[in-house]
Amino acid sequence: MISRTIKHSWGEAFSVYLKPRVLAMFFLGFSAGLPFLLVFSTLTAWLRDEGVSKSMIGFFAWVGLTYSIKFVWAPILDRVNLPFLSSKLGHRRSWMLVAMIGIAVGLLFLSTLSPRESLTIVALTAVWIAFSSATQDIVIDAYRIEAMKAEYQAAMAGAYQAGWRVGASLVGSAVALYLAELYSWNISYMVMAAFVLIGITTVFLIDEPDRDITQQTLLNEKRVTDYLNNHHKPNKVMAWLIGAIICPFADFFQRNGKFAIGILLFIGLYRISDITLAIMANPFYLDMGFTKIEIANVTKIYGLLMTLAGAIIGGVMVVRYGIKRPMLAGAIMVAVTNLLFATMVSKGHDLTWFTVIVSADNFSGGFASSAFIAYLSSLTNTAYTATQYALFSSIMTLPAKVVSGFSGIVVDSAGYTAFFIYTASLGIPAILMVLWLIARMDDNTT
Repeated sequence: MISRTIKHSWGEAFSVYLKPRVLAMFFLGFSAGLPFLLVFSTLTAWLRDEGVSKSMIGFFAWVGLTYSIKFVWAPILDRVNLPFLSSKLGHRRSWMLVAMIGIAVGLLFLSTLSPRESLTIVALTAVWIAFSSATQDIVIDAYRIEAMKAEYQAAMAGAYQAGWRVGASLVGSAVALYLAELYSWNISYMVMAAFVLIGITTVFLIDEPDRDITQQTLLNEKRVTDYLNNHHKPNKVMAWLIGAIICPFADFFQRNGKFAIGILLFIGLYRISDITLAIMANPFYLDMGFTKIEIANVTKIYGLLMTLAGAIIGGVMVVRYGIKRPMLAGAIMVAVTNLLFATMVSKGHDLTWFTVIVSADNFSGGFASSAFIAYLSSLTNTAYTATQYALFSSIMTLPAKVVSGFSGIVVDSAGYTAFFIYTASLGIPAILMVLWLIARMDDNTT
């Protein structure tokens, strides 16, 4: 079950964003957001510019499946210390640094390629960047949950989302589009690699968080180890695997009982609507006749400001009112704004309407994400932070990534109007699941 969230006054709700570790989360969020769109919608714009078919572009959504299976190697990040680095920087910070270096190397290599001539190598490089980015996400999420008390997780989520959107929408998309228009896509991706230094600098400035491991958790792992020693020859490797892989999942089901299955289903449905739409967003804008500069101005500047507003307000609302109502409001707003995109098809190159819809969509996404991240954070046991949160965030994106891989086929066969109606309808199960979740929460939980 979800623990009760402490409710604060409006002044306390807003002032929490001034805490040093909350401010640091903005820059770590930037680092997490930067590579995401560079292997997602920004990359699809590059591919479209190079004449790659929409059906083939749609398949590039499966690069994002890397983010959806990150729980597979998350136990390593929870348990394994890196030689030399961990003793100097600490467990979480050392893994952050290695992941960031992996992202920078991948972006630099991608900047030397041409999708028209080396599409397969581009795809493989995108997978490497996505793998490094997913690894970074695992560690940053663990740091975020461990660095502050549960009552401040909504603010940490809001700061993270704000930074993530600056990294993804302003730099990883808008600045990348500007550079591609003024110079070339290769120069653009080379500059993007340099922005990774912001995250690397942050790693050296922050402190390593403390990990609060309960006696019950230690007792559960000891029972497993004792059982192995009593019934089999002592096997340190098996004991490690059980503690690192089995115990985190067993812990979640032990704490939530049969309610756990419903929680996992809800997690998989909440983001499916907006993630499915996102893969075809930039190709749609280009097909509507908008230039890359117009797309950057509207979606990555006006849209970014609205996303930041949504993320911060969403975090404040969770601090002030708890998680339930903001999550429901976010699910409804995302579905409605997705439906509004269908009206753009008939209006064509209408810059005003484009700005209104994109701004509404970005505000809704920021608001919903802050509430949802706070909810996911509340589900973890700090003994297994990286593994459990990686499981939740993987489940959050896996159904959407699978479905979005066919988005180009839907557009080619039925058109954009049908596609946007389809993505909006995908939000209905999420709304129903929020209502189901709320109905089953105790009166004393949030």
